[in-house]
Order: sequence, then C-alpha cells, then structure tokens
Amino acid sequence: MTAKVLIVEDEAALAEMLRYNLEAEGYAVRHTARGDDAEMMVAEEHPDLVLLDWMLPEVSGIEICRRIRSRPDSRNVPILMLTARGEEGDRIRGLSTGADDYVVKPFSLPELMARIRAILRRAAPDRIADVLAMGDISLDRAAHRVTRGAREVRLGPTEFRLLEFLMESPGRVLSRAQLLDGVWGRDAYVDERTVDVHIGRLRKALIRGKEHDPVRTVRGSGYMLDMEPVN
Repeated sequence: MTAKVLIVEDEAALAEMLRYNLEAEGYAVRHTARGDDAEMMVAEEHPDLVLLDWMLPEVSGIEICRRIRSRPDSRNVPILMLTARGEEGDRIRGLSTGADDYVVKPFSLPELMARIRAILRRAAPDRIADVLAMGDISLDRAAHRVTRGAREVRLGPTEFRLLEFLMESPGRVLSRAQLLDGVWGRDAYVDERTVDVHIGRLRKALIRGKEHDPVRTVRGSGYMLDMEPVN
C-alpha cells in the first residue's frame, strides 16, 4: 500500500516542490495551506505522515500539532515540522508539543526525504519499500546494495543516490536541475555538468559486456531510467 503524506504549508512554491518530489517517490500526497483544514483532513483521511509548517495563517503549526496529539484517533500520526525558527528553544518546544522530527528552512531535500523514509519505516513499515526493482536492477536502501541480474554493482555514494532517484521516478525524464536538487540538494553549489560526469560513472558500473544501457539520455531534457532496449 502507498504511504499517504499530508503537506500543511502556506508557501505555495515550497508546497508544490514538496508535492512533486514526494509523488516522484511514490507517496500519495494531499496539501492544505490552512491549519484548521489540516486538523479536519487528519481526522477524515488518516495520513501516515504530516509535514507541518510552524508559521501558518489563523492557527499555528504548534497549535495544530497539539490538537492532533490530543485526539485519540490521531495521537500516533507521525508529524515532521518545517520551520524557519532554528533556535534550540524553538526546536525543544516543537518536539515537546509532539512533533516526531524537526527540519529548519532552508533544508536539504535529500535529507528531508531521508528523514521522511526513516519516520515511515518506524511508523508504517509496510508502506515503504526498502528494495526498489526495475528490470534486472535491484537497489536495497537498507543494505546500500545494488545488483544487476546475478552480479553485484559497486557504486559510490553519489552514484547510488543518483540511481535511487532515477528508480523512484520510472519512465519519467528528469532534468539536470531536478537531479541536482534531488541528489545534491538545492543548496549545493554544483555545476549541472557534474550530473553528466556522475551519469557516466553510473553507466560504467551498470553495464557489462552486451548489457543494455538502462540510462537514457533525452536530448535537451535530461535523463530517465528505461529498461527497454532501443532497437
């Protein structure tokens, strides 16, 4: 079953970025910009995780967190708070109110996704897969291991994350900018040509002999993972 994530965020651009990346990883995503709507949606839709902004119009994220925790039917829903308030006292207040984790804006997208997976593994282990498979390629997140057919594929940490990101979006063309954001993080000062270098290393590790190249270059657009050989 697909894990359901509720985004409670009033900054439209950030909410859209979160929705795009969560859906790319296979999550079912709902969004609201209002805290009072979030309380109702948690009660009616029973999400597996709530991404909750601290600073919301009308009702604050802290108050919504408190209300969710006070209800018997939602007190165990995992809550990850997003906030620009990074002082220790604010972090303690957020966690004391009942948040399971706390991420300060601006944040690293790969780190946020890793925290989301970690929370869901604990709270809903049946909703998130440790192993991704596509064609004869298998990626085990927990063991940090990749195989193609019967052989093990040895990858560096960046190539591993690059393959993981591509496998999370099967059949989707990802631009170099999207790959930079998803693999290196939006705050990383990395040239887009770096993506091409690591794609080359990934291909070299994945292909042996006459094996099909699973990484397709889409000219002018980016890259995608495609297990069907091109005739």
